[in-house]
Amino acid sequence: MTGRTRFMDVSLKQEESMAKEAYKQVMRQYQNQMLPDNHAYTLYVKRVAARIIKAAGMENLDWEFHVINSNEKNAFVLPGGKVFVFTGILPIAENENGLATVLGHEIAHQLARHSAEKLSFTKVALFLGLMFSVIFDPSYSVQRIVMDLGMMLPFSRKCETEADKIGLQLMAQACFDPRESTRMWTRMSNTERGLSLAFLNTHPASKDRVSNLEKWMPEAMDTWNKSDCATTNAYADMFNKSKLAYW
Repeated sequence: MTGRTRFMDVSLKQEESMAKEAYKQVMRQYQNQMLPDNHAYTLYVKRVAARIIKAAGMENLDWEFHVINSNEKNAFVLPGGKVFVFTGILPIAENENGLATVLGHEIAHQLARHSAEKLSFTKVALFLGLMFSVIFDPSYSVQRIVMDLGMMLPFSRKCETEADKIGLQLMAQACFDPRESTRMWTRMSNTERGLSLAFLNTHPASKDRVSNLEKWMPEAMDTWNKSDCATTNAYADMFNKSKLAYW
C-alpha cells in the first residue's frame, strides 16, 4: 500500500509468541478497569472495527477489542489483533467516523506488521550503536542519545505516519467519512497543553498529522466515492435505527 521497502526478519510465529506475554501483562495491569464485553462502549468499538477489518481483508485474524475505563486519550494494538481503547479517547473521537480514524490507525499497524518491523529494526540499530561505541565512544555515553534521537524515534514516527495513511484508506474503503479524521486530530490537538517537541516523541505532533491527512485526503475521498458508500451508509442507518427501536 505504501511502496516502501523494509527489513523484516521476525516470523509471524515469533511475533505472536512474544505478543502473548505482552497481552497477559496488559490484561493484568488493567484487569480492574476493563469494561465487560456487553458494555455499550465495547459494542460500539467492535461495531466500528468490524467494518474496517472487512475492508482490510483480515477477518480471519483472531481479533479482540478491549475498552479500558480510563481518562487516558489513547489506543494501541498488540500483534495478533489485540486492540485496546481507553475511554478517554472516545469524547475526542466524538462519533463513528472519528472512532474509525482511531481504529483504522490501529488496524493499519496490524496490517503492516509494524511491531515485527520495529523488532527487526531494533536489532539493526543495536548493532550499529555497538559499532559506533566501539569506534567513537567506548564509554557508551553518547550511544543511547544517537540511537534514540537519530534512529529509534524517527523510525517510530515513520511507522505512525504510515499507519495514519493506511488507516485513512481503510476507513474510506469501509465507508466512514475520511474528512472526519482531520477534525478528530484537531480536537486532539486542542486538548494538548505545553510545548511539544516532535523530535523527542514516538508519535508525530497532532498538527502535523492533520497536515498529512489533508494532503492525502483527495485520494481517500476517491476511495470513499468508489466504495458506493451512500448505499452502505443507508443500510447502516437503517440497522442502527431498528436496533434503537428494539431496545
